[in-house]
Amino acid sequence: MSDKVKPEFQKAKKNRIFQDVVDQIQEAILEGKLTPGDVLPPERELRETFNVSRGTLREALRVLEQKGLIEIRLGTGGGARVKEAGTDQLTETLAFMIRSGTLPVVDIGEFREGMEGKIASLAALRANEKDIKKLEKILKNALEIAQKGESGWQDFLYADESMHKEISKIARNSVYQYLMKVVHDNIQRYYNKFLDFSDSRLAENCKDLKDIVSAIKEQRAEEAGRIAEEHVKRFNARMRAKEALTAQSIAGIISEAL
Repeated sequence: MSDKVKPEFQKAKKNRIFQDVVDQIQEAILEGKLTPGDVLPPERELRETFNVSRGTLREALRVLEQKGLIEIRLGTGGGARVKEAGTDQLTETLAFMIRSGTLPVVDIGEFREGMEGKIASLAALRANEKDIKKLEKILKNALEIAQKGESGWQDFLYADESMHKEISKIARNSVYQYLMKVVHDNIQRYYNKFLDFSDSRLAENCKDLKDIVSAIKEQRAEEAGRIAEEHVKRFNARMRAKEALTAQSIAGIISEAL
């Protein structure tokens, strides 16, 4: 840490000792006074600096580890080491919320409508020839799968997922790409639970994908965004309708049982 300003930790405030230790170390990391690979001072030194007990310090370090800011290594050369910033824990939390069904269908739908429309618009502005070839390859695969009819619905959904993810890459926005991946990696259970599959809907989705790729290829950004948003809106409307129908059926069964 010779080229960095050494963090000057203070004695923890008596009214919130545990949280104050967490806050001070976290702030040192955020300010760059502690960077990935740096090892925190030994436990005894930290206890004396913060003027806290062993239990309080270890609990604070566990919280920092859970946040993904540090990792605690045991044995020779061990200690609390600052980690590279990552998204693993955020991904795990958001993925769990989606897969567990704790996020309402309507919330996911509204989020996707705005996000995927914007992503398609950016992709239309930023796509190069190589990007278009990738999209056309995915589209060709999706159309071939669609010819199987209802028996190919599951494979079609995976092809549709690949299309959405590829468009997010072409948009060249790391935040959108990250969010798109997390959502599409975990949203299948909602499709399986709330979507009714038919040949007419399969044909409709094929048309949407063809129109989106065409708009991106021709750099029609506004139209690409509109088509993508409407594509997601139709999906969401059907999922909400199925969810409402399922809720009514359950309520009817309960009412009859009573």
